[in-house]
Amino acid sequence: MTDETERPRVAIVLKGYPRLSETFIAQEILGLIRLGLDVGLVSLRLPTDEREHPVHREIGQVPNYLPEYLYTDIPRVFRSWLKARRLPGYAEARRLFLSDWRRDRTPNRGRRFGQALVLAAELPPETGLIYVHFLHTPGSVARYAGIMRGLPFAVSAHAKDIWTIPAWEKREKLADCAFLVTCTAANAAHLAALAPDPARVGLVYHGLDLHRFPAPPPAAPGGRDGTDPADPVRLLSVGRLVDKKGYAGLFDALGRLRDLAWRLEIAGGGPLKAELKARAERLGIAERIHFAGSMTQSELLERYRAADLFVLNCRVSDDGDRDGLPNVLMEAQSQRLAAVSTAVSAVPEIIRDGETGLLASPDDPEALAAVLRTAIGAPELRARLGAAGEAHLRARFGHEAGIRAVFERIRRVLAR
Repeated sequence: MTDETERPRVAIVLKGYPRLSETFIAQEILGLIRLGLDVGLVSLRLPTDEREHPVHREIGQVPNYLPEYLYTDIPRVFRSWLKARRLPGYAEARRLFLSDWRRDRTPNRGRRFGQALVLAAELPPETGLIYVHFLHTPGSVARYAGIMRGLPFAVSAHAKDIWTIPAWEKREKLADCAFLVTCTAANAAHLAALAPDPARVGLVYHGLDLHRFPAPPPAAPGGRDGTDPADPVRLLSVGRLVDKKGYAGLFDALGRLRDLAWRLEIAGGGPLKAELKARAERLGIAERIHFAGSMTQSELLERYRAADLFVLNCRVSDDGDRDGLPNVLMEAQSQRLAAVSTAVSAVPEIIRDGETGLLASPDDPEALAAVLRTAIGAPELRARLGAAGEAHLRARFGHEAGIRAVFERIRRVLAR
């Protein structure tokens, strides 16, 4: 890189910022800043969460918020178009957009190009790279704007953004990007198979900032075993109330375990709350389930330490959406909390069945119930799995290595 006064800036494009459910992105941004990267944040949406994590305050930046819907700020979009159409890459970006439009005639596609006009017009002149989180909508905005400005763009791809867009779009973005990193081996293999140059695709685990999740105090001997209604086993699940988190199947599994003493707390909000509450009522388990809503990291840390067993019933949604490597699994394991999940996407990369946690088949409430029955009734097993999970996490999933890997890729692009 050049010296401190001449170093190029990296525009980091985000779908929404700040977001409680995307702390791993904020963690990476803070790490890149601490490594010396000059960054400017751009968000396609205004924030919707009422609270933020401490890491957002440490970053201390207010993003440039692009107009989420173009009609809400027509003068800004028009001014941007007047400026962008004089850029050397505008004609090529417009040609590319029209090619995409013919295959995807949706309002969202048009909105992407409009946001790209604003991004290209408003990027500071010292910008040397556009680095975008999520391959789908944000990736399109970054790609169009990068072409207009003659700038490279790079991508960090995660889950839904990979599995819910067509193969043609993935191939073309992979052909144009400077590099792409993704957070699971399954994602990396899928994208490398589509890439004209597989070497552009890299596996980089997000990892966990273990300073924010210090080791828990020693646990008391013994433990709850599901036999005492006055002292039930405390189950915890963390995640948005959306289909890919599999809460409906989890409730179906727990409905088979009414003979055991357990209570479930769910941290996270989302559109399926009313539907899930009704399902719990039908199954006769509503009194045992507490919907706690969204939480900050410090609040979650308390919940992890108070729980006996973590459960995340991941599944592949009908539209192909799925989790990558859920950060909440790493958070739970950092607190020596035994975890039960399903063999979906990258979950087996962190949970080795019978070694660092327990896995069930996805979309199989009966199989999940059997695994939960085993874990609820065996506090010694939970203690062994929790200790092994923590050791595996600390050995392989610290966040520093991943942030350094992204930083080095960015540095090489800027050096060119």
